[in-house]
Amino acid sequence: MSDRSRTYSWADPAPLAAATRELDGLTLLRRIVAGELASPSIGPTMGFRLVEVDEGRSVFEGEWQEFLSNPAGTLHGGWYGTILDSAMGCAVHSTLPAGTGYTTLEYKVHITRGAGPEVGVLRAEGQVVHRGRRTATAEAKLVDAAGKIYAHASTTCIILS
Repeated sequence: MSDRSRTYSWADPAPLAAATRELDGLTLLRRIVAGELASPSIGPTMGFRLVEVDEGRSVFEGEWQEFLSNPAGTLHGGWYGTILDSAMGCAVHSTLPAGTGYTTLEYKVHITRGAGPEVGVLRAEGQVVHRGRRTATAEAKLVDAAGKIYAHASTTCIILS
């Protein structure tokens, strides 16, 4: 057995938390994509990043890394769930006014195939299906560069005003 180690860093979360209270969701997320605001620490922890956002839509990218693998050597199912939850949640967040939050009430993930190092970059594409006053629903899919689906998911988020 050979031990490995990993070192990474993340930004102070306080400025992002303050901006979340002051900016509407779309502006906040666009500033993260542009690098004007630091991304939440879950991104560097799990090895993915927000790369696109429009109203009701968000896209994250990530790829297989050794520290994310399960015993079979493919991406752990928890990684699929986390990146898909992030894509769906940020799609919902992009529709919210300043000072309004949300949280995931429930989500379901369907993993259709394993992803190993040969797969390359995977994109989690989230889209709002319904946005009401108190709840929102969204869907996401995780695809490779050729559009092959590795997982798909759905969520219900509660809107916190």
